[in-house]
Amino acid sequence: MTKEIEELKKLLEESENKKNEYFAGWQREKADFINYKQKELERLQELLSTLKESFTLEILPIIDNFLLAEKAIPEAEKESNSIKGLLLIKKQIESMLKSLGAEEIETINQKFDPSIHEAVEEIEGEEGMIIEEIEKGYKTKEKVIRPARVKIGKGK
Repeated sequence: MTKEIEELKKLLEESENKKNEYFAGWQREKADFINYKQKELERLQELLSTLKESFTLEILPIIDNFLLAEKAIPEAEKESNSIKGLLLIKKQIESMLKSLGAEEIETINQKFDPSIHEAVEEIEGEEGMIIEEIEKGYKTKEKVIRPARVKIGKGK
């Protein structure tokens, strides 16, 4: 009977060891899967961010053309329905850019910052200050999508 008890104890110990081994393996796999899910979520967020940025870059020339067209419209004609319709489309595109996370970079009367502005010319004015905006710049919370092209003051 003691031999049978010994064998049962040995079998129980082997079963306990296998259970612990399987349980530890399951815990590792669970942790690996959680890590995989987190990395995959980060990758998808990065992809979405890249797609938004790419789409925004495709839309910017359209909004630039709307801005140029708006500047060329005489004040007296801005009240016509067709012009109002075009300006409404411009506002919708600007709203869409905001919904994509794009924000305009402030320029006029700002200190020149080479990380967000691109100087295209130096003109008479307060040194280091932005005097005129040539092309709007846009950024997201993470980075500059397109730097603002500006004219800066060179002092006197």
